[in-house]
Amino acid sequence: MKSRPHGNPASSGRPGPHERLARDNRHVQALEKITPALDEDELMAIVAAQALPFVLVLDCVQDPHNLGAILRTADAAGVHAVVTTKDKAVGITETVRRVSVGAADHVPFAQVTNLARTMEKLKAAGLWLVGTSDRATKSIYQIDLKGPLALVLGAEEKGMRRLTEENCDFLASIPMAGKVECLNVSVAAGVCLFEAVRQRQPGV
Repeated sequence: MKSRPHGNPASSGRPGPHERLARDNRHVQALEKITPALDEDELMAIVAAQALPFVLVLDCVQDPHNLGAILRTADAAGVHAVVTTKDKAVGITETVRRVSVGAADHVPFAQVTNLARTMEKLKAAGLWLVGTSDRATKSIYQIDLKGPLALVLGAEEKGMRRLTEENCDFLASIPMAGKVECLNVSVAAGVCLFEAVRQRQPGV
């Protein structure tokens, strides 16, 4: 079989100008649909409007795939807002939005400058802050998650920072029966969020 001539565009694998323009247009349209992150005041207004606030706090989660999966789970669990930091954390990107399967467009998402201060404001608003830590003496199944609640999860590998952990009212662990020491943060979020959902069901 004769080889295809080098000058044939079909052999280059490069998109033509019309393909590049279509791709760029799709990229711009996707970015235009991304809702800007809320600030601390907007977050607290959402919390104040809830009879039984349910918030998820993320301490420096950096992987967009993790954040997208977390937002998808938060939407399913009925979380009123997800909070993270402006620094050392991923925000809503095109990847996050795609992995979240649309949840990024629906779950209120706040990025704050001082997470410790925001946590103090959440406590002042009546929320109990429950953080996940392998140093906890109780499991997530032994903690009362029925009231006004903010679940706090740390970053990939390092977990919560010291000040974040100190600002939690309670610490809880996820029981691990195998040899792996910890779960991926998005999986841990699913376990904790839906334990809270279970407890908050009528009659439980």
